[in-house]
Amino acid sequence: MLMFRAMRYSGLPRSVLLLRFASSIVSRKHDYDLVVLGGGSGGLACAKEAVEYGARVLCFDYVKPTPAGTKWGVGGTCVNVGCIPKKLMHQASLLGEAVHEAVAYGWNVNDRDIKPNWKKLIQSVQNHIKSVNWVTRVDLRDKQVEYVNSMGAFVDAHTIEYRTKQGERKQLSAENVVIAVGGRPRYPLIPGAIEFGITSDDIFSYETEPGRTLVVGAGYVGLECACFLKGLGYEPTVMVRSIVLRGFDRQMSELLAAMMTDRGIPFLNTCIPTAVQRQANGSLLVKYLNTTTQKEESGVFDTVLWAIGRKGLTEDLNLVAAGVKTVNDKIAVDHTEATNVPHIYAVGDIIYGRPELTPVAILSGRLLARRLFAGSKQLMDYTDVATTVFTPLEYSCVGMSEEMAIEKLGAENIEVFHGYYKPTEFFIPQKSVRYCYLKAVAEVSGDQKILGLHYMGPVAGEVIQGFAAALKSGLTVKTLLNTVGIHPTTAEEFTRLSITKRSGRDPTPASCCS
Repeated sequence: MLMFRAMRYSGLPRSVLLLRFASSIVSRKHDYDLVVLGGGSGGLACAKEAVEYGARVLCFDYVKPTPAGTKWGVGGTCVNVGCIPKKLMHQASLLGEAVHEAVAYGWNVNDRDIKPNWKKLIQSVQNHIKSVNWVTRVDLRDKQVEYVNSMGAFVDAHTIEYRTKQGERKQLSAENVVIAVGGRPRYPLIPGAIEFGITSDDIFSYETEPGRTLVVGAGYVGLECACFLKGLGYEPTVMVRSIVLRGFDRQMSELLAAMMTDRGIPFLNTCIPTAVQRQANGSLLVKYLNTTTQKEESGVFDTVLWAIGRKGLTEDLNLVAAGVKTVNDKIAVDHTEATNVPHIYAVGDIIYGRPELTPVAILSGRLLARRLFAGSKQLMDYTDVATTVFTPLEYSCVGMSEEMAIEKLGAENIEVFHGYYKPTEFFIPQKSVRYCYLKAVAEVSGDQKILGLHYMGPVAGEVIQGFAAALKSGLTVKTLLNTVGIHPTTAEEFTRLSITKRSGRDPTPASCCS
């Protein structure tokens, strides 16, 4: 079975693979063929893939508690304090909105004074996470990946040291090492930040109702947290240092911020926090500087949530002993995920300059394992990776932003097709369609190859996922407009894009069915 899998991914003749397997067994001089540092999505994917080809694999995983005391099980950020609990909280907030819509659709629902039970919600989310932790441990055992719940650190380029639960120091050696330790949220260097603030590492198990919450940071983590808190009936405020969603398309980012404002989420623009103080009644006094007016201001909140970026967890790895080079707190790798030390690799959020997304970590980890142990030559393609911001109207995109396309090809060589649209399900409850918008950034010549797709609306991630495959396959405007849409859906609006920004025509539709 191992041979068949290796042949599938390597393309090498059976005789060559047999020779490789035989020679690898004879020449084994280390305790393990692969040691993975980190039990998150990328590390686990790499470890589980490697054992499929006969590799002896051990995975180290250890979670340092947050300053607030939060800790979690195996699975990394995504499972425990990232994608999964975030999506569940997002769904909870959408359900609260749906209750009111149900009344308009004829359901006999008392939609007055509806509010969630925060503790029950948190318990439900944590119960699901713990079930995933358990399934993950069982999966590792069944696949014969050795798992050690300890922090592994380099002694030299092939030797890893760790402590057992009894406190005993042990060492082992590995032919190959994959660093997949990921990252953790940053705290600002101001008085009271660590003592009184929390992060996304804490909010999904936070037993106290968040109440009036100051979310500091306007990346996707901050905006998503602010939105699900608002949807659950709390009072978030977002503090923005410079711009919202740095690195995303500017028009779409500003549209999303406008949507949030319209839903009652205030923004403190061009502001940076300077101190957090606990008051006698338990509330938090946050002092901040408005960098536009240069005025010192303050506000009172129940919770302060830091969402100002993430740092790579390199500090406990003793990378100096292995000779691994870093860039700030991230690890520099080449196109094969190799560090400057030939047999040491890195995948996932710890890599410098690569998308910090779970599916990216998983695929790159699997492909790396296939190259190491199955003779594969396939490399990870980090271009045109789709992503979604899970706000009430979700924003999803793949490919270039309008700004990137203009910078790369010039404004005269870019055509932007765009339009507003009206989701059918919005009509009866009379939901606002003001921010339902999409656009395709394309080349101006020939069949007009599409460089980027952007969509704001319901279930954006589900809509863009299929289009992402099409874009990577060379989708053109000609093909898109020659595709028959599924009616009535919001995804079909991409097949109806006929108005360009250059034309100056009104992109607002008059009818849904013609």
